[in-house]
Amino acid sequence: MEKLIIITGHFGSGKSEIALNLSKKLRKEGEKVVLVDIDIVNPYFCIRDFRDELQAEGIELVSASPHLSNAELMVVPRQVSGAFYREDSCVIMDIGGDDMGAVVLGQYNAHLKDKPYEMYFVVNTLRPLTSDGRSVMEYMESIERSSRLKVTKLISNTNLSYETTAEDIISGEEKVFEISEATGLPVAYTVVRRDLVDEVKERIKGEILPIDIYMKPPWR
Repeated sequence: MEKLIIITGHFGSGKSEIALNLSKKLRKEGEKVVLVDIDIVNPYFCIRDFRDELQAEGIELVSASPHLSNAELMVVPRQVSGAFYREDSCVIMDIGGDDMGAVVLGQYNAHLKDKPYEMYFVVNTLRPLTSDGRSVMEYMESIERSSRLKVTKLISNTNLSYETTAEDIISGEEKVFEISEATGLPVAYTVVRRDLVDEVKERIKGEILPIDIYMKPPWR
C-alpha cells in the first residue's frame, strides 16, 4: 500500500469534510485515491452522497449502502478489507466520531498490524467536549483504546462552519500546537476555509489545508 490515512476525532469535528477535501487535493496532485466511508455514527452528513461527483474526479468511493444510513447497525462494506491491500493507491478512511465508530475501525486491526498508516485526530476547539487540551487528550485516548490503534498526527480544525472567523482559526491552532507539544504528536494540517486563507496565511504556524464546505445543513 502506498499510503493509508485514517481520519478520526470527536463527533462533529469535521472529519468527513476533511476526508473529502484531502481526497480531492491528493487526486489533483496526481495520486490515485480510494476514499473509504465507514462513518456509521452520523447519518446526516454522508460522503456517500457525493459518490457521482467523486467518481467524475477519478476518486473511488467505498461505503455502506445508502439504504443503511439511518440504521443503528454496525454495518460496514465488505470492500473495506480489500482497501488495505491497494498497493497502487492512497487510501483515506473516514471513521465515525465516537467510541462506537472507533470500535468499527478496531475490527480491522489485524489488517493494520504489519502495515504503515497515519491516524489523524481532528480537533475543533469550539466543540463543547474538546475545548481544552485535557479534554482533547482524554478523548483521543478513548479513541485509541476502542480502535486499538495509535494517533500519529493532529489536525487543527477549529471552526463554526460559515460563521468561522480568522481569530477562531488562529486561537484554535494555538491550542492544538500546545497539545502537540504535550503529546509529542506533530500537527499535519491547519484547516482553513478557502475564502479565509489570504486573511490568515501569515499568522498560521502549520501547513494550511484549504477546504470548501460540502456538508451543508439541510436549511441552506
